[in-house]
Amino acid sequence: MAKKDNKISMPQTGAGLVRYFDEESVGPKLSPEHVLILTVILAIFCFVLRYSA
Repeated sequence: MAKKDNKISMPQTGAGLVRYFDEESVGPKLSPEHVLILTVILAIFCFVLRYSA
């Protein structure tokens, strides 16, 4: 007779799904704050170029 464990096995929640946040990607790592700051700087730069004589 095979010995049976008394542990309850729960179903896997992500079976067959790719977890994208586990994969490493190449390229610069920017925080959302840096992206926001760069966007504001770019907008100001475009505004200055548009309305300068």
